Amino acid sequence: MREIRLALLAILVAGMAHAGEGRRLVEAGVTITQAQIETGELPLREIRRQGMLVFSTPFNKADGYGDGPLDPSDPISLGGRPTLQGNGSFLRVNGLDAQSCLECHSIVSNASVPPVFGIGGVGGSVSNAMFMPTTIDPDDDEGEGFARFDGRFINPPFLFGVGGVQQLAVEMTEQLQAQKARARQQPGVPVALVAKGVDFGSIVYRDGLFDTSGVEGVDEDLIVRPFGRKGELETIRDFDLDALRFHLGIEPVEVVGRDVDGDGDGVVNEIGIGAVSALEIFNATLPRPVETRPGQAARRGRRLFAEIGCAECHRPLLRTRSARLALSLPAADGAEIEPHYVVDLRADAPGFAPTRGGGIQVPLFADLKRHDMGDALAESFGSDLDRFFTTARLWGVADTAPYLHDGRAMTLGEATLLHGGEARDARDGYAALSESERQELLAFLRTLRTPTNPTAGLR
Repeated sequence: MREIRLALLAILVAGMAHAGEGRRLVEAGVTITQAQIETGELPLREIRRQGMLVFSTPFNKADGYGDGPLDPSDPISLGGRPTLQGNGSFLRVNGLDAQSCLECHSIVSNASVPPVFGIGGVGGSVSNAMFMPTTIDPDDDEGEGFARFDGRFINPPFLFGVGGVQQLAVEMTEQLQAQKARARQQPGVPVALVAKGVDFGSIVYRDGLFDTSGVEGVDEDLIVRPFGRKGELETIRDFDLDALRFHLGIEPVEVVGRDVDGDGDGVVNEIGIGAVSALEIFNATLPRPVETRPGQAARRGRRLFAEIGCAECHRPLLRTRSARLALSLPAADGAEIEPHYVVDLRADAPGFAPTRGGGIQVPLFADLKRHDMGDALAESFGSDLDRFFTTARLWGVADTAPYLHDGRAMTLGEATLLHGGEARDARDGYAALSESERQELLAFLRTLRTPTNPTAGLR
């Protein structure tokens, strides 16, 4: 049967392009369709298993890996990027830097030697993504005292617990939108923007327009986007679609359209809606990080963590009203669509603890808000957000070195001392601690661990 299916895939063509939809995926055992997901034909375990295979499958050119011919008028944007030395496959300095998701998300714990490898983890500094640079000066030809790079340098984060993170963001957005509606009903009156206890400033409605000059740490549309170091991606699916296109040059059908060769590489239907949904559900059900039982030093360290101000942004626990995460396909032209799948976040995977009110506890040690982190950590991308980053989620931090957005800090102490801007007071509080107190604080942070076997039962 598999041979027949592969033969049919080989003869399906659309004009000069061939249909690559899932050639390697089918070989790996991914046959899932969107209809099977929506009708409940497949159990969650099988959907997750196939999503794990999508995550781990190395794509090649027959699947649509890479872009088409170089576009001299725009060699930076997706579709017409060049390749290094004309190799026709890899670029590395603006995507086209991996063949699978797993290549960049493969380390479950860096706290041991050798490290623990697994699906959904972090990437070491060798996996850093170099996003949209136009200038790289590795030998300091300009005499600045450093190697200039005007793109974004991004260390891959782990994906554990992201289902709970998305549900938090959904509910925080709902609260902010309700407060925005309240401001419309009270022209000229500043309305505080607070979601899950996190202060996002204020908004005023006057003269038929919203004054958003008082909004803090979120875009002016008041949508909390929890994914990406700049808070630019709203959902897990957004993250998946963006990564497929940037890192692999794989064009999803739901983005470019069926039988459309969006990147001009001669392949259409590079990944179907069902395969992306399986990937999304797999990611949404990855287990959450855990906190191990603290010893006496770690308990004192937790108190110090709060006393010096770290917990003001790295909030230990946020709660949701609902434990059910509704996953939806991208809406066309703002149309309302029904969720295609609902994940119970209390299930064994991802395993969030329930609240009495029917929600879940999300011990992420973050606030899903952007903060000014000062000059020392500022990027040189040329964006208004160069100094701003969403608060790093510290759950799992004991296992996820290197640290900060680009992995420049190799230890937790180094990462803390590099904080600036809005985090300056907390940094100074850490710097003022005695050596024994620092060790207690670090002992606490070392209780925040990644899950030990994130894909248990799927292989």
